[in-house]
Amino acid sequence: MQRRQIIQWGAASLAAPAFMAQAQSFPNKPIKLVIAFPAGGPTDITMRSLADNASKILGQPVIVENKPGAGGTLPAQALQTVPADGYTVAQIPLGVFRLPYTTKINWDPVKDISYVLNVTGYAFGLVVPADSPLKTWTHFVAWAKANPGKLSYGSTGTMTSPHLTMELIAQQLGLELLHVPYKGSADLMQSILGGQIMAAADSTGFAPQVEAGKLRVLNTWGAERLAKFPDAPTLKELGLNLVQNSPFGIGAPKGTPDAVVKRLHDAFKQAMEQESYRTALARYDMVPMYMSTSAYKKFAQDTFTREKALVEKLGLAKPT
Repeated sequence: MQRRQIIQWGAASLAAPAFMAQAQSFPNKPIKLVIAFPAGGPTDITMRSLADNASKILGQPVIVENKPGAGGTLPAQALQTVPADGYTVAQIPLGVFRLPYTTKINWDPVKDISYVLNVTGYAFGLVVPADSPLKTWTHFVAWAKANPGKLSYGSTGTMTSPHLTMELIAQQLGLELLHVPYKGSADLMQSILGGQIMAAADSTGFAPQVEAGKLRVLNTWGAERLAKFPDAPTLKELGLNLVQNSPFGIGAPKGTPDAVVKRLHDAFKQAMEQESYRTALARYDMVPMYMSTSAYKKFAQDTFTREKALVEKLGLAKPT
């Protein structure tokens, strides 16, 4: 027994300098940042700004790869099959914490990701075409009640925050809506502008279309009204006790050395603090929403528990 322990201690002592050397030289090649939504949308534009800033700090390119679909969970799934060396990191949207309750997977969103830091969260709202007869939220609700299952709305994917929030709203008000999922904001905006759907629940990537007079905002989902849309009421003002801002951050594969996680954390935190990133976020009424490595891991644990209750409340949990 003692001989086995000595061998194990010896192996560990040999491995430790290797890990330390790896961390000290990190990074010595480009880093891939996998994000959950398509090119051209709010997530893509803001995360590319963050990646550009981090590239300068780390001294290596941070290359954004778009991996949309599956409710924003594909980047987190990708972390399960790559080396734990810090050279592949991923955006972690809230949908990741719902995945085990709706889909059979062989990994744990809390235990099998090394959480680096949280960077921001979305500002959400519901829009309709500018020429829609649904001029206000009151009109929307009345039409939906008079036409069960016929009022179509799009979101950025099944089980995303916009989808689940709309389903919560529908449940609270006794509405039956027709949900149409898309891979991201760009596809969703194209569809509503083309008349394929009656409404769109999304982050405020719809702002340019609203400002161009093509869409109208019926409500927003933060704790307070958005400065960009001061006439749009919040859900709370409309009598719905809901606030949704969907924080998201960056994760690395399980087992990534602590020193590498710290290097990534420090670089991305510094990248968050630069004016170019704040300006990119402001285009979509988003703000920096920093959580440290330890705080972000605690957030992941708490969110995993909370999302289970939400999925069960909506009757969307997979059969056991």
